Amino acid sequence: MIRVRDDDDIRTVTLDRPDSRNALRPDDLDELRVAVADAETPVTYLRGAGSAFCAGADLDAVAALDDPSEFARRGQRTASALADADTVVVCGIDGAARGGGVEMALASDVRVATPDATFGEPGVSFGLFGAWGGTVRLPRVMREGDALEFALSGRVLDAEEARQAGLVSRVVDDPRAVATEIASGKPAALRTIKRRMRDRREDGTQERAEAAAFADLVATHREEIAASRGD
Repeated sequence: MIRVRDDDDIRTVTLDRPDSRNALRPDDLDELRVAVADAETPVTYLRGAGSAFCAGADLDAVAALDDPSEFARRGQRTASALADADTVVVCGIDGAARGGGVEMALASDVRVATPDATFGEPGVSFGLFGAWGGTVRLPRVMREGDALEFALSGRVLDAEEARQAGLVSRVVDDPRAVATEIASGKPAALRTIKRRMRDRREDGTQERAEAAAFADLVATHREEIAASRGD
């Protein structure tokens, strides 16, 4: 289900069940978590095979669960792995992102859509909601009122609506090009920027950590910094 390919500075992780629109089963979540957590490349590019990004949880698997809360926890662990990994996760959404697919995108660091991308949280129509961290991350990414309306209504957003709502940062024909652009940065700086912006501690603690990380980067790249003054 999960395919991994490393090319230079980018690991490509592909959700590869196109016949089911890349719906995620419990084992798929574990594979995705390992694929991202084990990445040694500065950037990981997450994509879906076929005409959809990800339809979310495999509902046949959900219906057969003895312990639905464990499935939720597995999804939460996978989403947290995307958010916490040293590698910068760029999510390229082409086609439909639904439910858990939206949640995996939310956990990524950068979300980029093609013009054909669409986003929806349809769980409310059959009595569910996004339990892979979606209720936590969605109002951080979108304004709280917009996030509530999006989740409560089950309405589908097109790519431009998603960009205007802050759900994606860009709408482009080739999302991988954004991953390549980001991968051109210095790996240590990429890791540090991600860690600092992901830090949820109180402001004073974050600022002290930010200053220390800045000093470390200056020490590492002092000669290049000096050489760039004339640019």
